[in-house]
Order: sequence, then C-alpha cells, then structure tokens
Amino acid sequence: MNRSVCRVMVDVAGLAVLGVNATLAGAQTVEAKPAPSPAAQISEIPDKFVMPEAQKDYLKRIEMIPMRDGVRLYTVIIVPKGAKDAPIVLTRTPANVQIRVSNNNPSMEALLPVADTDFARAGYIRVFQDIRGKYGSEGAFELTRPPRGPLNATDTDETTDAWDTMDWLVKNVSQSNGKVGMFGASTDGFTVAMALLDPHPALKAAVSENPKIDNWMGDDWYHYGAFRQPYLDYFASETAQRGAGSEVPRAAYDDYEVFLNAGSAGAFALANGFDQLGWWKKVAAHPAYDAFWQGYALDRQLAARPSQVPTLWVQGLWNQETMWGATHAWLSLKSVGHESNNWLVLGPWYSSQENHFGWNIGAFKWPEDTAEQFRHSMVMPFFNQYLRNGPPANLARATIYSPAEKRWQRFDTWPSACERGCTYPLKALYLQADFKLSFEASTGLREGDSYVSDPSKPVPYVPRPLQFSDDDAWRTLLVRDQRFVDGRPDVLTYVTEALSAPLKIEGAPIADLVATTTGTDEDFVVKLIDVYPPQYPLQPELGGYELPIGIDIFRGRYRTNFEHPSPIPANKAQRYRFALPNQNYVFLPGHRIMVQIQSTLFPLYDRNPQTFVDNPLFPKPEDFRKATITLLRSADAASAVWMPVVPYEPGPDN
Repeated sequence: MNRSVCRVMVDVAGLAVLGVNATLAGAQTVEAKPAPSPAAQISEIPDKFVMPEAQKDYLKRIEMIPMRDGVRLYTVIIVPKGAKDAPIVLTRTPANVQIRVSNNNPSMEALLPVADTDFARAGYIRVFQDIRGKYGSEGAFELTRPPRGPLNATDTDETTDAWDTMDWLVKNVSQSNGKVGMFGASTDGFTVAMALLDPHPALKAAVSENPKIDNWMGDDWYHYGAFRQPYLDYFASETAQRGAGSEVPRAAYDDYEVFLNAGSAGAFALANGFDQLGWWKKVAAHPAYDAFWQGYALDRQLAARPSQVPTLWVQGLWNQETMWGATHAWLSLKSVGHESNNWLVLGPWYSSQENHFGWNIGAFKWPEDTAEQFRHSMVMPFFNQYLRNGPPANLARATIYSPAEKRWQRFDTWPSACERGCTYPLKALYLQADFKLSFEASTGLREGDSYVSDPSKPVPYVPRPLQFSDDDAWRTLLVRDQRFVDGRPDVLTYVTEALSAPLKIEGAPIADLVATTTGTDEDFVVKLIDVYPPQYPLQPELGGYELPIGIDIFRGRYRTNFEHPSPIPANKAQRYRFALPNQNYVFLPGHRIMVQIQSTLFPLYDRNPQTFVDNPLFPKPEDFRKATITLLRSADAASAVWMPVVPYEPGPDN
C-alpha cells in the first residue's frame, strides 16, 4: 500500500477518536440542537394545466347547461375560430362526450371523430352532451328513458332535456345562426328521435341513425321475444355506475361454454349481481310485449305526435344491433301521412359503420367508401339546406344500396313490394321435397321434414370458440358464411336451382312456417341466403359462399299474441309468421337462393327450454328438453318465405 495513503488513513482515524472523546467529555454541558425538518416535496404537476389556445383553429367551451328541474348537463361546445352565423349540430349521448374530443389536437378536423370531418370543414359548431345521470352530467340515469307518461311520472324526459339544451345554446352561443340539427347513432339516434316528439323551434333538421326504437320487437334487447344475451354486458357497463362500467367477467374463454354452463339468461344475470341493477329488474319482470314495452315503442309515439322537422332515418342493411328502428320509424310516419318531411337511407353497413369507413363489410368489398359517400353526398347537403338555407339536397325519398350491383339506388317510395299497399305483391318461395325451393306451390299431402332440437347442443351463431368481445366477429356476424353449420342434423337447408336470370327483391321478406313440435314452446330461426357459384374468379374466396341476406328469430309462444303468450299444443300444426330485415338485393345468374331453418342461434339468443314456462328468462334445468320439429310443406299446410320480388332493371354498368 502507498505510504501517503496509509498516513492519511491513520490521521483520519485519529481525528475520529479525538472527536468522539471530546463529545463524551462535554456531554453534560453542550445542549443538543434539534434536527432540521425535512423540506416539503413540491409537485411538478400544476393544479390546473391550461393548453395555450393560440395554435388551435377552434374554441372549446365546457358548460353545465341547466334543465327545467335544476339538473345540469355536461356539455362540450366546439366553435370554429372566426365563426359567425354558424349552424349547430348537437349529439346527446350516454357514451361519454370526453371520448369524442379527447385528443386535444389543434385542428378541429382532427379533434372530432371521422363522422364529423365535413362539419369541421364546413365551419359548423359541434356540440356533445352527456345525458342526465352519466359521466359529467347530474341527475338520475335510466337506460333509454321513456317519454313522460305512464312509464315516466316526472316532468322531464329526453325530449325536454333536448328542448332545454337547444334553448340554452341558441341564447348563449353568440357565433350561431340560431339553427340546430341533431345527429346520432344507436342510443344517440334514440335521443334524436325523442327530441322529435316535441321539437324546439330551433331544431331545423335531424339525422337519426340506427335508433333504438323498439327494443323488444327487433332492436337491441329482444327479437320477437327471444332475448339477446350480449346485452347483459351492456346492461352492466351502462347501469352499474355513473361512469364507464365493465363487462361481466368470464369463467371460460368461449362464451358458448360460459352461457351454456350458466343455464339461462336469468341465472347468468343473478350469478353476476344483476339483482342490484334497476334496468335488469325491469327487463326480468316483463318478458312479454306488455304495456311496459309498448310504452317504450317510439314508432308508435312518433306516429301519434309527428313533427314537421325534416328527418333523415338511416339504417345498415346488415346492422347486427338496432335492425328494427329506422325502417319502422320511417314506415310509421309514412302511415300517418308524414312521408314528405322524412327520408330513408339503407347502406351496406354493420351498426354505425356509416360513421367510420365503408369500403367493405367482411369479405364483401365496394368500389368506393360508401360511408364517406353517405356523409358527403347526403348528410351535408341535407344539413346545409335546412341549417344554412343552402340549395336543395336532392335526396330521393329512399336511397338504398344494392350490394350485388355495388351501387346506390334512388326510390320515390319504399318498399316496392309488400303484403298490401305496395306496387308489387309478395311472391311465395315454397319449401319443397328433397330440400328444394320453388315459386311453384306444393301439391303433395301432409308432407314435411323433421329435425331434433337439443337445448344441450344449440347451434352457434358463428364458429366456436366465440366471444362477444370480439369486435370483428360481432360486426360481421350477419354476413358470415353459413357453411359452418352444413351437415348439422338440427339445421334444415332448402335451395333453388342455379338462377338463369337476375331476381330482384325490394322490401322485407316474410317467413311463413307451418310446423309441429313435440314440445310446448319453440324458437324458429330463418335465414335467407345468397349462395355464390362454386367458382368466383372475381374474388376466389367467395366461391360457394353462403351470404345471409336476412336472419331473424321468432319465439313460438308469441305466435298468436305478443302480449299474451300461450303454450304450443304438442304435435299440432301451428303457423309462425314474421318479417325478416329489409333488403334491396339482386340474386344474380348462376347464384342460388337458400333458406336455412333451425331452432337455436346461441349464445346470441337465449335458449328456449322447449317447455312452456311462466318466464322464459328463468327456466329450471329440468325444463330443458329435446323436441322434434316438423316443417310442413304440403298443399294444405305450405311453409314458405314470401319474397318482395320486383321486375329487374339493370343499372348503367350492368
């Protein structure tokens, strides 16, 4: 070791010893000093950070707008800088307005969702509002709150909240021209429809996309009495707390297994605490289409209180969620003579796809972005006409996409074919022997085809394993190739010969089944399918594809009355008649028309125990029984799908 280093070490050690001894010697005379207090930690996060506004091309206001009962609703107002005499477009939602404007981009066009691009470019004022009881808004929340009346004894509803909001906006947003349009999809489309029941004078135009109009007949919660189980997650996420809730946790990867093991929709709900949720308790108490559901049916309300507000009703042809709403609102208003201020658009979309990108749905591709076409060529001209006194939008009474021809078509009225009151009558496509379909009536005597429906082995709605949380599978379930159920003994398949000429339908096909069952309740699923040729050179993966044109389900207990269900008499022929979704479709030469019939579509819909029970949401395990179903196809008991066939007129490129 270096000597100098060693010497330093010794010196230091000596000083240390001397220091200790000195301390000990003076311990009784030197008073110890208190240790200094630690410095307070200073946060690097300010109490409130304010983003400089100079670089933004818009002004953002957050207001708590008061309603007539004192409840205040959280509202975000986006105003283009320099705006003057600008129209307002309002969306009211339970889905958290902060998500719509959370990216803080300095460009208004980039700040807003894709569906609002044209609004930003055109200098519109955009307003988003949390409905009462959700996220930033005060008050009590109800899922699709009913109009004031027997189901709502208060003095407020979504109609009055929309009225009060518009009244405040036109008085307090100085950059506006005093004209308001409403725009929204799904539940947001429901709030648009509610505003029409008593519209504020400033409401000059409305676009209601895929609105929840009748959730028992064919929108979100039920289809003709069969309960839609994915919405149990929605009930929990919307009603378990004021903010964003979560989906119900799963004990297995495959939702088919999860819901089969649960036993029933009601058992699944109770096992996951739904007895705490007010909305679920209402649903569980009203399985039939009684006064409760009838009071919620907005198509009836709209027809009873039709407005003069120009309204565009919008629907996806393959909408997997709210399939009923827009078309039935349109038809109800048309039936009471209010066709002149209402227009209909049906596009080749899944639910709300019109607000995103519309180049394709699943494997089916379009030559242009149909969603952008809709927004740019229909929505904006419509709003410009009524909110800015612009030129006429030149909308057809109904504008509907023709998927097989890949083009939009314009109609003076809709539908073109129906049971009564249309240009063309429906035409029966009959189930025939050897699993064939024909427009010729059956001539045989009491013939039929049978299958056994086993509730312990229900038919899946998409191939397993399946998860409701799989967004891609959920969005495209209605265009899924149906070959995955080929060969199942509990699925009957009927098909025509290859077509030699185009066959066009315009309207809603009607399933008309005559059947017997050994059980006392039964579900009937009917699928109308376009079967592609075995080889399809334009897109080889579509060779033999079985494309659903319409799928729906009917719960047999409601065959004579939706409000008052009754047991099915075992082994006695009964008729089951129900409409499939609207379509504007051409079955092309070389294609075949197929009809598939089954009794389960699981777990999209709850299982029918095939035994009549008081409440089909809560069957007991012993209620689930196999049943043999026989579809009759004889001259005196013919099963068919009534098709809205019209003369085919080729388009400019056909």
